[in-house]
Amino acid sequence: METKAVSFVAKSGTGKTTLLEKVIVNLKERGLRVGVIKHDAHRFDIDHPGKDSHRLTAAGADTMLISSPEKLAVVKKHRASPPIEELIATYFGDVDIVLTEGFKLSSMPKIELHRQERSQTLLCRGENYDATLIAIASDEALEVDVPVLDLNDPAQVAQFVVDYFKVQPSH
Repeated sequence: METKAVSFVAKSGTGKTTLLEKVIVNLKERGLRVGVIKHDAHRFDIDHPGKDSHRLTAAGADTMLISSPEKLAVVKKHRASPPIEELIATYFGDVDIVLTEGFKLSSMPKIELHRQERSQTLLCRGENYDATLIAIASDEALEVDVPVLDLNDPAQVAQFVVDYFKVQPSH
């Protein structure tokens, strides 16, 4: 069974992370197992100088995994970012739905966030027409060919995701 995934896309500063936090809480309240992938166009570091994991990575480890009774983290060096589909297949087989933040150029289904004060144009229905767009979460009425959700109603956005993907708790 293929893992169900949707990407939340928007221009920087639109509120992707804020909305996703609330959608995740709503989906968890429904008993769903939720995975999240955050795209970072910049360099990030979860290893910090002085920590053993940082020392091991700095020593040259290509893959370093740290595990505790509650969670694990993997630091894996690569030459190019793996395709999103590969990341989902490798790391998210145990969840009911994967939400991604970013990946606007991927072929995954997308929900675009639109905030009137942030931009007058849309990413997926502006100069470029993205056929993978399944909805827009907006704080203003829009005339578009996909459903328009209330950007300020994370429960409505979560319900749309559940209905669109027909996702149910796997346990």
